[in-house]
Amino acid sequence: MLDVKTIRQDFPILSREVNGKPLVYLDNGASAQKPQVVIDAVTRGYAEEYANVHRGLHYLSNLATDKYEAVRDVIATFLGAKDPEEIVYTTGTTMGINLVSYGWGVPNLQAGDEIILSVMEHHANIVPWHFLRERHGIVIKWVDVDATGALDPQKVIDAIGPKTKLIAITQMSNVLGTVVDVKTICSAAREQGVRVLVDGSQSAVHMPVNVEELGCDFFAITGHKLYGPSASGAIWIRKERMAEMQPFMGGGDMIREVSKDEITWNDPPMKFEAGTPGIVQQIGLGVALDYMMQIGMDKIAAHEASLRDYAVQKLNGLNWLQVQGQTPDKGAIFSFTMDGAGHAHDISTILDKKGVAVRAGHHCAGPLMEHLGVSATCRASFAMYNTTEEVDKLIEALELAHDLFA
Repeated sequence: MLDVKTIRQDFPILSREVNGKPLVYLDNGASAQKPQVVIDAVTRGYAEEYANVHRGLHYLSNLATDKYEAVRDVIATFLGAKDPEEIVYTTGTTMGINLVSYGWGVPNLQAGDEIILSVMEHHANIVPWHFLRERHGIVIKWVDVDATGALDPQKVIDAIGPKTKLIAITQMSNVLGTVVDVKTICSAAREQGVRVLVDGSQSAVHMPVNVEELGCDFFAITGHKLYGPSASGAIWIRKERMAEMQPFMGGGDMIREVSKDEITWNDPPMKFEAGTPGIVQQIGLGVALDYMMQIGMDKIAAHEASLRDYAVQKLNGLNWLQVQGQTPDKGAIFSFTMDGAGHAHDISTILDKKGVAVRAGHHCAGPLMEHLGVSATCRASFAMYNTTEEVDKLIEALELAHDLFA
């Protein structure tokens, strides 16, 4: 059982007020708040331990390097990966997917080859593939969700054809909360020689992940959703896929030797990490993941499932609210529109006056918005530090908004 009261004390921002009301932070799908241990680690990293990593050969550089490189082991443990050398540091999921697009896609795909996407992908898992479509003639095939927001894995499998080379799919929708059975997809794809990239931006925060059990080839995460610093993240790349990749960016650290006439690359994962990295950010991410693992991902998932069930019951009691996505095993993410409301932004503004922070807009999911027949929604997304009392405050704020629009 999760001790939510104790956990909330670890997050200093949760004790503040907004517009004279206690903060109810329900914008975790966009970015999560940071526990004090992460804030302390970042502060200490800059105030007491900062130096550039690798090759410094002085005390501070060695200290920073040791702490920075140790995070690979933490991420590997968090993702159930066997080898820390399969962990490539990034600034987040967007960079990770672009690394695969440029580093694996460009040298391995040719005009007419197909990439399968679901209609509920985040733009970060759409735009890089459009680049390949525009510049290299790659074909994008789309798979729709059903009326409940569920994605039938068999529909993805059935979309595989002789030209299919990659499936790029989210494990949890940032709009609907839908959890995708990527393990079944990966198993079928592997039998047909098709590679699978999984966007783990949402799923890794809310549920245990084991990339070896999933059987994917690439798994991307972003640190700021994992209670870590902005501009931190990583992508797990299966070693066989690393051998098929070319560097995405050129610069320091990713080379072994440079002369006027030739370049030799460093070994992976350094081969894909050019330039001075986000040293303190990655160290902070390691602390955040340790924090989550100490609490227990199973406990986090159970608590959020309880919050989801309570919120479903309360939200379904509002017959003037349309909640998108009704799969029973979804994450605690709720996107909705309201009868009589002019725009999702109007709802969000009213909720903010009550101290309730939600997100409004298309949530970087244009194709899904089109599929749902809406231009925008409000989204309330929960985290391990949220409570049923905060669900009640959300409901009260929504009732106020409805009364104002009536």
